Amino acid sequence: MAFTRATGKHRRPSRAPRAVRSGANLAGIATLAATGVVAGLAAPALAATDDGLTAEDTGLRQAVAIGGELADQVAAQAQTQQSAADEAAAKAAAQAQARKEAARQAAEAKRKAEAAAKKAKQEREAKERAAREAERKRLNTFVLPVTGSYVSTSYQSSSGLWSSGSHTGVDFHAATGTPVHSVGSGTVVEAGWGGAYGNNVVIKMNDGTYTQYGHLSSIGVSVGQTVTPGQQIGLSGDTGNVTGPHLHFEARTSPDYGSDIDPVAYLRSHGVNI
Repeated sequence: MAFTRATGKHRRPSRAPRAVRSGANLAGIATLAATGVVAGLAAPALAATDDGLTAEDTGLRQAVAIGGELADQVAAQAQTQQSAADEAAAKAAAQAQARKEAARQAAEAKRKAEAAAKKAKQEREAKERAAREAERKRLNTFVLPVTGSYVSTSYQSSSGLWSSGSHTGVDFHAATGTPVHSVGSGTVVEAGWGGAYGNNVVIKMNDGTYTQYGHLSSIGVSVGQTVTPGQQIGLSGDTGNVTGPHLHFEARTSPDYGSDIDPVAYLRSHGVNI
């Protein structure tokens, strides 16, 4: 038996419900918006459908709006991230520059400190050299045994007052108690009573010669003591074989009596103005 069907124009199967189609369109547009291609694909989707519905009827406009918002959010987030990266880079660059500047300042401070230390050392060494030179000159300087005095009796003067018949030294005018000084640097080899010389001091000078200071009222040094030019060794007086207070001064080439030399010539040879 043959099947029969109603007469009339038959319709093709209807499409998916509108809600289903709109949901699919929204999902597609969202995907396209997230991938950045919604603008290129949205235009064809706006064409009219077979059943006469427009893009507005299917909700496509809403999908495009949502996709734009997502794109704006992505762009804003990217801009925020880029700004944060730029700020971090600027901060890192500033910190690097600060470290570089700090290192430069530290190096400059170190250089200045080293230069100052070197200069101070050079100045200190120069002062030390000058002090040593001044001390060397002072120790090699000779002075008068009585400051501001003069020779009252010359060397080798003849008189019966001296056992040798002549004066073996010179006499410097000096009242009792006048300070008597070593004429140069040396070591005391005798300090005490010297017979006709009374209280006397004998000094071995650094150049190997000897000087003697007689008729002292008091002695201010002891044997073995080192003395320097101008150092006080006693006070003048009139002890021993004398006719009045004065200082008897002798210069000798050895500690032995009879090795005397002209005291004035001796002092002048060492730069003393007499």
